[in-house]
Formats: sequence, structure tokens, C-alpha cells
Amino acid sequence: MNLARLIVSVVLVMSLGIAGSVFTAPAIESWYAKLEKPFFTPPNWLFAPAWTLLYLLIGITLYICWINGFWKDRKLKFAFFLQLGLNFLWSPLFFGLQNPLLGLADIIALDLAVISTVILLYRHSKIAFLLMLPYLAWILFATLLNFFVVILNPVIGL
Repeated sequence: MNLARLIVSVVLVMSLGIAGSVFTAPAIESWYAKLEKPFFTPPNWLFAPAWTLLYLLIGITLYICWINGFWKDRKLKFAFFLQLGLNFLWSPLFFGLQNPLLGLADIIALDLAVISTVILLYRHSKIAFLLMLPYLAWILFATLLNFFVVILNPVIGL
């Protein structure tokens, strides 16, 4: 085990989450609180611990890919870093610009990038594959939430 690489991997991914929260936090009690949301929306307090756990799992996956040389698979490398970028972009689009429709477009692309990443990981490491499944499930759920926010708030969504 290379502790330095593990720390770098986890800190890198966690940093993306922290950077995204710069856009999220100010909008939660103001803009987001006023939106109509579907009945199955989790309470606000659940999002931070859920994302912290997911970013930890993604960071560990990054570490596994790094120490095992999986980045030689250029498709995997592209899909993995694309999904990180799309993940980061969602908060500025949805919360920063207060545009659920742009957020929805981004998260659909994110879904596809994560699905691609998960499929490609399966070929290399069952552990890395399994570590990404909770993330995939969560973002698919988040896509459903985002979709209903657009539907329930048609003026805002446009």
C-alpha cells in the first residue's frame, strides 16, 4: 500500500466536492428551499454525509487505478476523469446558476460517464467496480430528483 498515493487520491476527489459546495451551500436555505421538490427528496442534512462517503469511495477507486496502472486503459482514464469533471460542474450549473435544466443536462451526461467508468472498471478490478456502485446508484437517484425539480418548477427550469 502506498499511503501517500492513497491520501493524494482521496484529497483530490474530496477537493472537488468541497469546491462544488461553494456553489451549493449559499443556495440551500434561499433558492433551493423555495423549489417544489418530489415527495421522495431526502432531507438536506443527508446530502453532505452521503457525498462525503461517495467521494471517499471514488478517491479509493482512483488510488486503485493509479497503483495498478489502470490508466494505461485510455478509455477508462478518459471516462473516470470525465465523470469527475461532470460531477464538479453540476453544482455550479444547478445551484450557482440556479438552473435545474442545465443541471439535468449535466447529470445525464454524468450518468453516462459513470456507467462507462463502472463497465470499464469491471475489466480491471472487481473491488474498484464495487466501490463505484453506490455512486452510480446515488447519481441515478439524483438524476430522478433533478428531473422532477425541472418538471415541478417549469419557469425556473427554462
